[in-house]
Amino acid sequence: MNTLTADSTKKPVPKTILPGATVGVLGGGQLGRMLALKGREMGYRFAVLDPAPDSPCGQVSDRQIVAAYSDEAAARELAAMADVITYEFENVNAQVAAVLERESHVPQGSALLCTTQHRLREKRAVEAAGAPVAPYRPIASLGELREAVKELGAPCVLKTAMGGYDGKGQAVIRRAADAAEAYETLGGGAVELVLEQYLEFERELSVIAARGADGEIRTFPPALNVHVNGILHTSAAAPGLFPAAVEARARKLAADIAASLNVVGLIAVEMFLMPDGALYVNELAPRPHNSGHYTMDACTVSQFELHLRAVCGLPLPEPRLTTPAVMVNVLGEHLAPLLEWLGRGGERALPEGVTARLHLYGKAEARRGRKMGHLNLLAEEPKRALRWIETCGIWARE
Repeated sequence: MNTLTADSTKKPVPKTILPGATVGVLGGGQLGRMLALKGREMGYRFAVLDPAPDSPCGQVSDRQIVAAYSDEAAARELAAMADVITYEFENVNAQVAAVLERESHVPQGSALLCTTQHRLREKRAVEAAGAPVAPYRPIASLGELREAVKELGAPCVLKTAMGGYDGKGQAVIRRAADAAEAYETLGGGAVELVLEQYLEFERELSVIAARGADGEIRTFPPALNVHVNGILHTSAAAPGLFPAAVEARARKLAADIAASLNVVGLIAVEMFLMPDGALYVNELAPRPHNSGHYTMDACTVSQFELHLRAVCGLPLPEPRLTTPAVMVNVLGEHLAPLLEWLGRGGERALPEGVTARLHLYGKAEARRGRKMGHLNLLAEEPKRALRWIETCGIWARE
């Protein structure tokens, strides 16, 4: 007969941070901005720490502390004015997050940040959660790389263990003879590397899961993602976009990873769908994610609201898709033609049944490849929205 103490059957009671309180945000980018905008609707105040003056999040917050992420004194200043602290991207300083975790309320904790900042730790954590990843090898020398290329075969992908995003910090090795060049391109041994087998996947998708401190988990409908030059181009969400069995497995993988890593807040799980229906986890992001921006206009609750609810200890409603949607990123090279299109009343010429919702991030300099905003296209037939994106001229590829 199994015996349990009364306490062992109870879920932990999360600390509740009610509206009117101040949320501190480590990182002042667009994710923090959208988090703060949603939080203001909910009645919260915001303070942000970011090294860039007039950051996107700082523009809509009550206060911005301009300081490096490694500045412990500035982090403590943020803690003094905040009732709860969250981070909006994973490249903030994990050591500072650990200090804040000891001295203030950081529901996400620093362990998750430490894991997801490092590709090898992340892959091992995903495997520990029972989820498959592409075969990989840690690389510490050119000799190890050459042996690993023989084992995994070409093509394969060499990546830095830390710091890469939007296609940065990686090199494709198409032939074994390319190994030395890729090794030198990524630092020649100055940084830790990982080699991944290249998977001939059919489609890319992602699922965003929200988990509260009490263990409650919610998942959003999976998004079908298309990348161009390593940067997310479009994300589509619609009923029937994936077979029901694939959607169920993708949601379960995301939920299992969230539970295994003791996530509080959001975890975005990027996956590859193989021709035989198998799913492999590619990357994690412990925060709101670009592929979840469609939720702002197409779901009963957005990813930003669920993240805030989770870190503030509020109940997590079940997110439902209210309309099919396609999100398209607005990069620096797209901004001028998009604004010109708006100025001449282009919205009136959208295909029948397609509605546009524009979200810009307040960034002053429109550099090529820089995310300046996104457009959510709500459409009963997502193919119409995707065709319009490819033919309107705003997203023309050179």
